[in-house]
Amino acid sequence: MKFGIVGDDSVATAVRAAGASVESEPADADAVVAVGESALSTVALGSEWACPVVPVDCGAPWATPRRDLEARLSAFAAGDGRVVDHPTLSLRVRGDAVGRALLDAMLVTSEPAHISEYGVAHAEAAVPFSSDPPDESRAAARWTSVDEFRADGVVVATPLGSSGYARAAGGAVVGPAAGLAVVPVSPYATQTNSWVLQPPVRLSVERDDAPVSLVADDEVIREVSPSESVVVDRDGSVPMLVE
Repeated sequence: MKFGIVGDDSVATAVRAAGASVESEPADADAVVAVGESALSTVALGSEWACPVVPVDCGAPWATPRRDLEARLSAFAAGDGRVVDHPTLSLRVRGDAVGRALLDAMLVTSEPAHISEYGVAHAEAAVPFSSDPPDESRAAARWTSVDEFRADGVVVATPLGSSGYARAAGGAVVGPAAGLAVVPVSPYATQTNSWVLQPPVRLSVERDDAPVSLVADDEVIREVSPSESVVVDRDGSVPMLVE
């Protein structure tokens, strides 16, 4: 079996110890080992690698710890593994594509110690994750309000990212086909809710006491004003090779 490597070439030792070879050409690799969240996002959201991904040290339940990589790759080379599709997300503002995300997207106040008011809505007839490619007719979806709240922000996490920041904020860890975890960040209330919703999901700034930024996988995309909303939708998936 031939593995490509992205993120840390030192794992080539584990690849070879597992009886596999290191392949530098994406078109010739059977799978790619992505070390760290940054490398995983690069592979998942890029077009270079079309093969399944082995996530390593990415902080997700499905990732392989580096210490277990040799044993895991040996098992994969022997045919003991399965491919699970994890969704990727598109982000649109006023109908225009502004970014993509593998782990999560968030609206958050740009200045510390400030809160704003946010709204969450979902489409009345959302298409489940099993729809691939996504149904483009959802651009004209009718929206149903889920909640409005005052908070530092709101995060929408994919199943892969649901064990990260969204979980720390009080959200659920969800399986690959379960939906998106939607969680208020530091809400200004004694009792709050979080949700698991099928895409698309619409986030809005109902009132801004300070500038609000749209963030995707830790990258600030742009500021969002109260006159704008962000539609978070599935735009594809990345195959991941897991136990």
